Amino acid sequence: MNAPLHQSVAAQASAGLAIDGLFEHCEQAIRATTTLLAGVERALRAVLAENADAGDPLQREQARAHGFAWAATYGQALHEMLGWGRRLQASGKLGELETLMLQAAFGEYLAQLAGGLPMSQGEIFRVDTLDTDGALRRAFEADPAVALLRTRGFSGPVRARIAALLAQGQATRSYGDPALDDATLVEIREQFARYADDHAEAAHQWHLANDLIPDAVLRELAQLGVFGLTIPEEFGGSGLGKTAMCVVTEELSRGYIGLGSLGTRTEIAGELITLNGTDEQKRTLLPRLASGEIIPTAAFTEPDTGSDLGSLRTRAERQGDVWRVSGNKTWITHGARSDMMTLLVRTDRDAPGYKGLSMFLAPKPRGTDANPFPAPGMSGGEIHVLGYRGMKEYEIGFDNFEVPASALLGGVEGRGFKQLMQTFESARIQTGARAVGVAQNAFELGLAYALQRLQFGRALIEFPRVADKLAWMAVETMIARQLTLFAAREKDAGRRCDLEAGMAKLLGARVAWANADNAVQIHGGNGYAQEYRISRVLCDARILNVFEGAAEIQANIVVRSILDARR
Repeated sequence: MNAPLHQSVAAQASAGLAIDGLFEHCEQAIRATTTLLAGVERALRAVLAENADAGDPLQREQARAHGFAWAATYGQALHEMLGWGRRLQASGKLGELETLMLQAAFGEYLAQLAGGLPMSQGEIFRVDTLDTDGALRRAFEADPAVALLRTRGFSGPVRARIAALLAQGQATRSYGDPALDDATLVEIREQFARYADDHAEAAHQWHLANDLIPDAVLRELAQLGVFGLTIPEEFGGSGLGKTAMCVVTEELSRGYIGLGSLGTRTEIAGELITLNGTDEQKRTLLPRLASGEIIPTAAFTEPDTGSDLGSLRTRAERQGDVWRVSGNKTWITHGARSDMMTLLVRTDRDAPGYKGLSMFLAPKPRGTDANPFPAPGMSGGEIHVLGYRGMKEYEIGFDNFEVPASALLGGVEGRGFKQLMQTFESARIQTGARAVGVAQNAFELGLAYALQRLQFGRALIEFPRVADKLAWMAVETMIARQLTLFAAREKDAGRRCDLEAGMAKLLGARVAWANADNAVQIHGGNGYAQEYRISRVLCDARILNVFEGAAEIQANIVVRSILDARR
């Protein structure tokens, strides 16, 4: 048996685990990664061009195309981690933990780029599938900076030292400075961290009982400004950006994904109205959304369509001053306890695909468990789910459901899909932040259990494989966090960021699931017991790879964005 963790790392604390000239090596490794990715992209383009006339080549080459998307996501993630380290260095906040996390991120991701990276539990992408003669991979591996970081970046002693520092920082939640670089954001983070901690145990009980998050909590969050976070000040909101949204969402999701998700539908509705609404719609609806008076839900998905919104069949027909809606929607989060639906329907049966779709801001009465949809022309019921509870999921049927003509978003037909597309970036950034919060929660639960649980006379964290798990959980959570914050900053700067948002959601969801799975493993049999919070986190984490566009959809977005941008 190895020496206890606190003894084995004590001698290593001053043993030079941080690589000399780390930033320079990381910069060179990024250049080598850029060269590798450029070569893999050329090879992918050649493969796609071979049979370009036989349907959509990206559909035929999904495995390799999506693998390239993942590799490109790794490249961007490393770039953001280096930027994170540089910002900390410039502000004098680059400590030992952050330095080791930086080199660990490079060490592991460079190794995966060379040897194979996981797209999911059973799908590994290897660049050799496109680099058929291995020349690109060999050149990448031979780069001195890549070779050094792969060998020493995340070595056994580094993993042990990171785990020891994490254990030391548990009392103050010192798991690496996120480099927010803004006093207001730091204050917001601390405020919502306290709120999440205060409600963490109650949240577990909501989950176990499949209860709605209490109305009192909704009122508290409204008073804290959660629902009006990004709504313009002139309409009663705080007018803050997507970066602030990420900070709030992450901390609330760290307590419970339901808390972090309460504002999701308001974010979507607020952005839809801000960008597309009539003056009257903005004046009457945005202040009520910001205050929490109106709780919206999003009714887009239909049975058998999933992400294929162009195939929606729910229709609306104009009859005088109203539209009458008929059809079915499913996976409607917070569907019963909501006052308004952002409702995507087909208003032109003859227009193909997306062209005939329109968006409505459809009012509805709040329902109860006994009568979830107490409105003429509405029916439906709850979809019982493993996790992501607190708001509940519903299927809804419409039979001549009446919507006032004034509820047509912007007062114009046929623009529904384009209007919705404008919100995808923010929704996926916010989901990336939710994933980071869930990942952080799983890590913290795993760490706490590993410190307190004794086996064979030692705390679990004294065992190297447990310590290794925790070290990587913390490092990869920071990677996902920095990628998500980067996407948010791009959005705040007014730049198109569907690529960056897709990358953030893609990586964050995988990290959340991996962390939850590893934290259950650390808990052992207790992790499978419902009384332990990690059992809930495992269920909550799994949905992140599915909603707001499944991982396969995100990978497709990433690869298409890259290929289209460089034509």
